[in-house]
Amino acid sequence: MLHIAFAPIYRYELPEGHRFPMVKYELIAEQLLYEGIVREAQLFHPQRLEESIALQTHSTSYWDKLTNLTLTKSEERAIGFPINQHFIERGRYISGGTVQCVTYALQYGISMNVAGGTHHAFRDRGEGFCCLNDQAVAANWLLSQDPSQKILIIDLDVHQGNGTASIFQGEPRVFTFSMHGAKNYPLRKEKSNLDLDLPDGLTDQPYLAMLNKQLPLIAEQFQPSFIFYQSGVDILETDKLGRLNITRDGCKKRDQLVFDFCKKNNLPIVVSMGGGYSPKLADIVDAHVNTFKAAQEIFF
Repeated sequence: MLHIAFAPIYRYELPEGHRFPMVKYELIAEQLLYEGIVREAQLFHPQRLEESIALQTHSTSYWDKLTNLTLTKSEERAIGFPINQHFIERGRYISGGTVQCVTYALQYGISMNVAGGTHHAFRDRGEGFCCLNDQAVAANWLLSQDPSQKILIIDLDVHQGNGTASIFQGEPRVFTFSMHGAKNYPLRKEKSNLDLDLPDGLTDQPYLAMLNKQLPLIAEQFQPSFIFYQSGVDILETDKLGRLNITRDGCKKRDQLVFDFCKKNNLPIVVSMGGGYSPKLADIVDAHVNTFKAAQEIFF
């Protein structure tokens, strides 16, 4: 059974222009239920992230600033949202959900978080709408439970997972792989184990060919035992921030490639949704829902 974390969505006032992308998290779950892709029993409300688990990834000083709401104005600006208690709580539930997804993935092969993919959060700071790095938190928690794990993080959001890359530099048990827009945010990229910098306007065929080539090469080189997948849909041609020309069908085929790779190699996988900023909300939700459809078709 596919288990899906549906974190509580705390409502609070955001600056104009930031309300729109947040709505998708509620609509994804509603659409999954409406189309009969999942049942209510497959959705779980995650536990709030414990401080001890957060501190396996994030620094004590940064955690204290977050939880005590004492970030400086410049630190808030780097995150891009006004920092209040609701925002921090939401981040804790999302990260807690990704941690719980690990246990379900080990049991069933795959588990998914309706939100998450907060890959711009560093050990000691937040950036790009991300305050806690949910996949890094969950990966470090898994390593604390089983130090023999070898974790591959596949980040296919259009923006480089700079926080994730930075957190795991020098950690031989984690391999970070990012395919992202070369000229897109962040301007200053970090060094992943493997970075594929994509030109503006890239279309389906070369994009999928690159991904299909790299996955088996990484598997042969690194021999992972567990996968985290950041499945952002801001690669879509309709995305106002993405600058790539990937169709909705190409985006779905991307997900199928990743899931086929994991299924054939018996690799448990946890999926977080990541970004999506198409002007039409339906384009974002439909593309995310396709990720869940592909997971259901391939794993169950």
